[in-house]
Amino acid sequence: MKYVQEQDAQIARLINKADNIDASHVMGKQVEAHDEVEMPKKQHYTEKDKSAKELQISSDGFIPVDQLKEFIEGTIRSKIEGSSRSSFTYSKPYTPRIDSLKMPMGYQPTMFQQFDGKGNPKQHVAYFVETCNSAGTYGEHLVKQFVRSLKGNAFDWYTDLEAGSING
Repeated sequence: MKYVQEQDAQIARLINKADNIDASHVMGKQVEAHDEVEMPKKQHYTEKDKSAKELQISSDGFIPVDQLKEFIEGTIRSKIEGSSRSSFTYSKPYTPRIDSLKMPMGYQPTMFQQFDGKGNPKQHVAYFVETCNSAGTYGEHLVKQFVRSLKGNAFDWYTDLEAGSING
């Protein structure tokens, strides 16, 4: 969350700086030294942020205005596209094939030790599989039951998975 806030603040600074530059002097050219926009030297970008990787930053920490403009537009576009997916809708992360699986006749849901994202996820998965197997649940049926073993940050992670991204 802090990274997003830092990105928002940086974008606002860059937009203000870009608005202050006289567009007639920079059409397609690199900004002159006194008008260059400085990028923070300690800025870290994620692999998902392709536009940031494409920026050619000089050894002094400056970038051309046209690249800055593309960066800002790309960042804004990705934010708009990201927010267009409603955070109020939920789609199951597993495929319709997994969703159509029926639990065995007489199946009784098992009580799980819930994982909140703290601790060892490998141990949680091992515990989950063993608990399900002991109760007679195997294979792809585990996929449908897994959500019941999550809470807190781990549950948030699960609900953010893309629809159909799990195919057992």
